[in-house]
Amino acid sequence: MAQPPKARGGGFVYFAKWKTYLNLAILGLGILFALPNLFTDEQLDALPSWVPAYKMSLGLDLRGGSQLLMEVDVQSVIHDRLEATKDEMRDLLREAGINYQGLDVKGNAVVAQLTNPADAEKAREILRPLQENDMTFEIDGSGNLRLEITQEGVVARKQRAVAQSIEIIRRRIDAEGVKEPSVVPSGTDRILVQVPGYDDPERLKDLISTTAKMTFHYVDERHAPTPFEPPDAQVPPGDLKAQSSDPSDGRWYLLERRVMVSGENLVDASASFDQNNRPAVAFEFDSIGARKFCDATTKGVNKLFAIKLDKDIISAPVVEEPICGGRGIIRGGFSVEEANDLALLLRAGALPADLNILEERSVGAELGADSIIAGTNASYMGLALIVVALIIVYGLFGLFATVALVFNFILLIAAMSLLQATLTLPGIAGMVLTLGMAVDANVLIHERIREEIRAGRGPIMAIDAGYRSAAGTITDSNLTVIISSFFLWVLGSGTVKGFAITLIIGTIVSMYTAVVVARMCTVAWLRRTRPSELPI
Repeated sequence: MAQPPKARGGGFVYFAKWKTYLNLAILGLGILFALPNLFTDEQLDALPSWVPAYKMSLGLDLRGGSQLLMEVDVQSVIHDRLEATKDEMRDLLREAGINYQGLDVKGNAVVAQLTNPADAEKAREILRPLQENDMTFEIDGSGNLRLEITQEGVVARKQRAVAQSIEIIRRRIDAEGVKEPSVVPSGTDRILVQVPGYDDPERLKDLISTTAKMTFHYVDERHAPTPFEPPDAQVPPGDLKAQSSDPSDGRWYLLERRVMVSGENLVDASASFDQNNRPAVAFEFDSIGARKFCDATTKGVNKLFAIKLDKDIISAPVVEEPICGGRGIIRGGFSVEEANDLALLLRAGALPADLNILEERSVGAELGADSIIAGTNASYMGLALIVVALIIVYGLFGLFATVALVFNFILLIAAMSLLQATLTLPGIAGMVLTLGMAVDANVLIHERIREEIRAGRGPIMAIDAGYRSAAGTITDSNLTVIISSFFLWVLGSGTVKGFAITLIIGTIVSMYTAVVVARMCTVAWLRRTRPSELPI
């Protein structure tokens, strides 16, 4: 059949065959990638491997699960760094024979008073390695020494602590085999964790909030372990007190504050069993940690060498011989589950700061199912009413718009499935809004066509002019929606992000279906019927 002639200056009523085939292929792929959402995971696993099996993930409000809002204790990070700097400063001043007094941490600074102000230049030289990029170092004429973290440094360390906490929390949750967790910052020092489908919120809380900072210390041999907590006034300078978490021990120890080896140098940890077939945790250091561990155990032969996890001692064995292979084993009266949990925490790494839980919330699966039903019904009702309105107002052209609308919905589901996007209740709202926006584009086109018909143009010229004149308006209006949604996605969190990503994808798809799919249906009808007037 002969093709209708091209309209002058345009081509909106002309559709090349290769474009038709390309668009049919896109629509076919859309159906193929959207279909997995109709099947269960078990049914998809039974299909051949080449069959697409990507599905949308359901968010916390639809699937149920646990949510935690936590605050990162950033000040503790700064305080710990300054305490370590204070210990290093004490050692350097003593080695150099420089007398001082009042060495302490005050605010965001380490301060001290040199006994002899004439030692100021010498002290400045030996303490220079302690000064980092975000620190200021001053010694005045009276010998007052001050090493302080700048305000910019405080902000940078806060951002770094939050970013590191997010990464470590994500590693811990991933190690549990949980799918699609959401771990995002909330404000400057808070973290929002959402784990859909996780039905043990207490375990999740323990897993996430445990700092898991492991350090190795010599036990102060001048003081024997005691079943009673030593008063702070009896803790010598340079020592700290900690209690054994081993049920068979439970005593309090005085440890040398200096960290001989840190868990930062661990590269692996796994649950194991000792020679008596009791649960234990095997660990391995990197090259730096192996060297430090070898030096510490060489110097500490016949000494108690405490392994401290956060505030408690999990083991305090006697070093019988140097351990220089970079590997060791922790025995602490663990159960199998406790050994597995400790190995998981050590593998994921220690949190840089304590986490304070501000809010915890659990959503039941039944409530999520109700939300899905309500959202689905709203989508179906909205789609049905839109279809009825389109056909009543625009007749056959309304039917073409309906076809485009159906494919808009299918392609939206397919795109979100391919991107492994998480669907939330606001996301469903975004889908419904997308359907309305897709209709808006068709309304613009059809009203323009009606104007051209009233101006006396023929069917082909009216359709060509209608699509051409409406294209710019459609593009501008949709771009503004995409831009505003993009900022919602960047600056928002949680459900706001779900709404924004759904709206962005839906807007892009609606532009395609309104301008291309509906036009393809219109052109196919024109070629077949060659009408003398348009039923619109």
